[in-house]
Amino acid sequence: MSSFQRKGALQIAEAANRLIDPVLARKAGINTALIGSWDEIVGADFAECTRPEKITWPRANADRYGDAGGVEPGVLTIACEGARALFLAHVQGELIQRINGFFGYPAIRQVRIVQKPVNMGHKHRPKPRPLTRDQQAKLTDMTADIDNEKLKAALERLGRGVMGRKEK
Repeated sequence: MSSFQRKGALQIAEAANRLIDPVLARKAGINTALIGSWDEIVGADFAECTRPEKITWPRANADRYGDAGGVEPGVLTIACEGARALFLAHVQGELIQRINGFFGYPAIRQVRIVQKPVNMGHKHRPKPRPLTRDQQAKLTDMTADIDNEKLKAALERLGRGVMGRKEK
């Protein structure tokens, strides 16, 4: 019975994303996946003080792309609080690489930073508690066969977050 409830919850999340994504795409050129992964894309230094606002896509140029209909990279507008905008400007090259890595293709060519308050609307997530030796050994064993170092590191971060949650 619990698998039915889990399946239903996933279907509701998928249905909500299907409803929200077209609106976000029309209004801001972004999707819920980018917003949901923003903290991981920008990292801990900028997660609390930034948010993606919109992606401005250039109009398609049929002469340039012919019948293939290629996509030209866009400009991502990021809201950033106060003086952090200067620090964000210094790492925008790396940020563009991370965002394009998230999309899997060169979607962004430029970042436009707008200084404004960023209202996250939710509490800061508490840091997970340190793992016990047994938990760390289990996590290491689970990721031992992964060759891709970036994927392995991401899965280990996820595992530490899941295994390190405080029990209620």
